[in-house]
Amino acid sequence: MVDIFENRRSVNFFDKTKDISNDLLKKIIERATLAPSAFNLQPWEIIAVRSEEAKQKLFETSNRQPKILEAPVTLIILGDKEGFSENNSSWKVMYDAFKNEESLKNSQNAAAFLYGSTEERKIKFAESNAGLLAMSIMYAVKEQGLDSHPMSGIDFEGIAKAFDIDSSKSVVMTIAIGYHDDSKEIFPRLKRKSFDEIVKIV
Repeated sequence: MVDIFENRRSVNFFDKTKDISNDLLKKIIERATLAPSAFNLQPWEIIAVRSEEAKQKLFETSNRQPKILEAPVTLIILGDKEGFSENNSSWKVMYDAFKNEESLKNSQNAAAFLYGSTEERKIKFAESNAGLLAMSIMYAVKEQGLDSHPMSGIDFEGIAKAFDIDSSKSVVMTIAIGYHDDSKEIFPRLKRKSFDEIVKIV
């Protein structure tokens, strides 16, 4: 597990000759969905951009980053701002597991307040949970011997329009996935901030 953390890098150049099968992509995503989420609601969706037409649309709405055209697939990570609602099928999973109607209703009421009482809370809910999935995807990618690159320097509204994404969904980031082009150098990892620089113990 330590190797995954140490070896994962944000790769800028992908080998266009190496594809990713749908079976491998499915394995990566299903592994990644073990990521935690609030009340196990899993308020996330993914658009897997594979076709040349779709890649071109994403390329044009992502500051024309070449990696989008080079990587065999780029994922658009979406957070569901209404994922706390009673319509989420994960609530039925909770009920089936515990068979407690009162507990279910209490959890639904708590989630509605915590995550749905303001627009800001809806956005925080959607994006924080989708962010957990995104990092999990990148580790699952590395576990399978592939590489990735997350992108937030993108036109969020443009992507939502180009891919007809409902307004209840928030475009959180994109992640290019593929095999590093070995003819291109990966620069040494830069120094990370230390524990003492980022942690305040109170």
